[in-house]
Amino acid sequence: MKVSYYLTTRDLKGIPEEARHAEELGYDGLCTEETAHDPFFPLLLAATTTSKISLNTRVAIAFPRSPMVVAYAATDLQNFSGGRFNLGLGTQVKGHIERRFSTEWGSPGPRLREYVQSLRAIWDNWQDGKKLDYHGEFFNFSLMTPYFSPGASQLGTPPVYVSALNPYNCRVAGEVCQGIALHPITTPKYLTEVIKPNLAKGAAIAGRNLDEIALAGSGFVITGPDQQTIDSRKEGVKRQIAFYFSTRTYLPVLEVHGFQEVGQKLHELSLKGEWNQMARLINDEMLETFAVIGPHDEVAGRLKERFGGLIDELSINTGPEVRMDESAMPKIIEQLHN
Repeated sequence: MKVSYYLTTRDLKGIPEEARHAEELGYDGLCTEETAHDPFFPLLLAATTTSKISLNTRVAIAFPRSPMVVAYAATDLQNFSGGRFNLGLGTQVKGHIERRFSTEWGSPGPRLREYVQSLRAIWDNWQDGKKLDYHGEFFNFSLMTPYFSPGASQLGTPPVYVSALNPYNCRVAGEVCQGIALHPITTPKYLTEVIKPNLAKGAAIAGRNLDEIALAGSGFVITGPDQQTIDSRKEGVKRQIAFYFSTRTYLPVLEVHGFQEVGQKLHELSLKGEWNQMARLINDEMLETFAVIGPHDEVAGRLKERFGGLIDELSINTGPEVRMDESAMPKIIEQLHN
């Protein structure tokens, strides 16, 4: 199992050193997410101080950006990094797309499929000279002159991952993508019962094999050198789990585990702005369902028990307030590799 690291430095000036250090610790990939900062710029800087580690947007929000804009950025990153870039795209949710980004939301699943197909059409034009002639319900691309084409790259085009949780988007990933970026709330049960069957359905539509699609997961982890440290870190992860499940989009995951009533209560509290009260609804059973808990010398084994054979790549999510203990990471990474 490969192990990826999420870049945490908020000042771009610190990214090159953080990236270099992560590669030295033995991580296989570097990831960025689009929250309060652009997801592409840090990877450009990370490429300057690394040579082996993959560079991944996990994820860049697709719909506020034209596929043409993303095609240019992804191509530049692929070339600059020596072929180490993986483009991860996500849809976000209706409220953010319409009210934060002021862009269109309708039909997110079909729109996401066309988005990836548009990228392929653009890249086919640049790589092979194939006429740009993509016409869909949401995107239309038919103009490309030599002056605006970066031309073919010897490194090829970057793999495309999409973040998917609902059955439709999982089928889209299986149909048109090289990988799927799994949300940290994804459990083995949801992965087995919902995600993988729908990935397989999408792959079958395109005449592909399921093993052609990489699964990249991000699991909640609570660990430390001793039990006291572990217990002190549970509250922060509870808050993050509560935050995610206050969004109705994620209710299907709770339904699989019989926690749907908790999700409804969390959503009600979020509407009232009572964010500080929400973590109290995450009991020990829920915490153990969505987080792997254990000391440094046991956590790798427990992660392999939970995700081994199910995913190809794992990023360890310790919550927003705790950084993974660096002194323990080389051994944990080595154990996850074996």
